[in-house]
Amino acid sequence: MTTIGSVVLAGGGTAGHVNPLLAVADELRGREPGVVITALGVQGGLEDDLVPARGYPLRHVPRVPLPRRPSTEWVNLPGRFKAAVDAAGAAIDETGARVVVGFGGYVSTPAYVAAKRRGVPVVVHEQNARPGLANRAGARWAAAVGVTFPGTPLKGGVVTGLPLRREIADLVRAREVDAPTTRADAAGALGLDPERATLLVTGGSLGALSLNQAVSGAAGDLAAAGAQVLHLTGKGKADTVRAAVAAAGVEGYDVREYLAEMQLALAVADLVVCRAGAGTVSELAALGIPAVYVPLPIGNGEQRLNAAPVVEAGGGLLVDDAELSVAWVAQRVPALLADSDRLAAMAGAAAGAGVRDGAARVADLVVRAVEERR
Repeated sequence: MTTIGSVVLAGGGTAGHVNPLLAVADELRGREPGVVITALGVQGGLEDDLVPARGYPLRHVPRVPLPRRPSTEWVNLPGRFKAAVDAAGAAIDETGARVVVGFGGYVSTPAYVAAKRRGVPVVVHEQNARPGLANRAGARWAAAVGVTFPGTPLKGGVVTGLPLRREIADLVRAREVDAPTTRADAAGALGLDPERATLLVTGGSLGALSLNQAVSGAAGDLAAAGAQVLHLTGKGKADTVRAAVAAAGVEGYDVREYLAEMQLALAVADLVVCRAGAGTVSELAALGIPAVYVPLPIGNGEQRLNAAPVVEAGGGLLVDDAELSVAWVAQRVPALLADSDRLAAMAGAAAGAGVRDGAARVADLVVRAVEERR
């Protein structure tokens, strides 16, 4: 049995980088309790709280964003990047790391470069269907590359799925053991009726104006279909949604800005209206929950690509942000919630496209990289 010994995990700044990092860290520690795990992150990122809370040491690497336009920032870039590589290299040297695992973001590129200079193998994991700059660079010399979605254009990419955060992995297992009880317990905690078809609406922590307006505007139609709604509006966006629901004069429409225990909402949801971030798509598919995916209309189009595999499998619907309207929701969503057979078929298709052991698959790549280096 191969002993990993020590590993450096690089990825920070956002939940999209930190959550998979922690999932892989937990998997490696579960396999080898004595493994030395060191996380690299940036000052002020979510990792400042999440990584130490999980019991892992965190070392900071200077943030080195690439200027998007010609400016005086370019003059300072070489020196700042060298400082970041030096910081990552010091972490590798001082911990005796035998492998570096990167999840993208500012901190990963310096870690990849530092590892390459030392002959330490690199394992890359890319969460999005369209890879970022850091992982495109690291994949060029990586010992192994894991990708969340098939078709991700990275050399040597192996589909591992997304390493699921602990709360979602626990929910997957709980539903496999006793789904009705899990649903009933979650509904009770949220004050919902476990017997009613439940629509979850979420645009992420910041919310999504188009989702908020379209779904709340159809509150009456959803109530008429017998559905209950849990609508997470995003910070500062609840009042307008509550006003629309009040104007409709309906009950069973729960409006909240945010829900820290998101696993409770997912445990009771029969259908979700949401964006199509990699984490959202992967978690819903792993749990077998159908969704109406409304990709973010700005950016590089990665959200549409993220949702494509599960939608093509029949586990969701894909709707352009510009097409999502009160009329669209009123015409499609209540009928879908009332059609238990169709929902069940979509749930099965979503589950078939989902990956529930992503952390284990990435950990396998890590072990193999260490074995091949010996």
